[in-house]
Amino acid sequence: MQINVKGKHLEITEAIDAYVRTKSEKFVRYFDKVQSINCVIEKEPNGFHVEFIVAVEHHEDFIVNQRNADLYAAIDLAVDRESRQLAEHKSRTRDHKHHQ
Repeated sequence: MQINVKGKHLEITEAIDAYVRTKSEKFVRYFDKVQSINCVIEKEPNGFHVEFIVAVEHHEDFIVNQRNADLYAAIDLAVDRESRQLAEHKSRTRDHKHHQ
């Protein structure tokens, strides 16, 4: 599975890259059809904007956006929201299969 971390107006350090990778690897626990994860971190005047774009099989991409003054908090909040989306999607697809 591919994980890409890009920065806008911000250099992605090894520490940031490793943090995003470690956090986003758990998406596969919520939904095993994850194909790729793109994370864009943008430095803004009042903090950071983190966007995750998660490509999965047989569904449009799951996208979350999160802003926070603290970079790591923004990443954590975005990861939490993305995890919830994937978990909900998984339970919907599982329920759908049972009802066919």
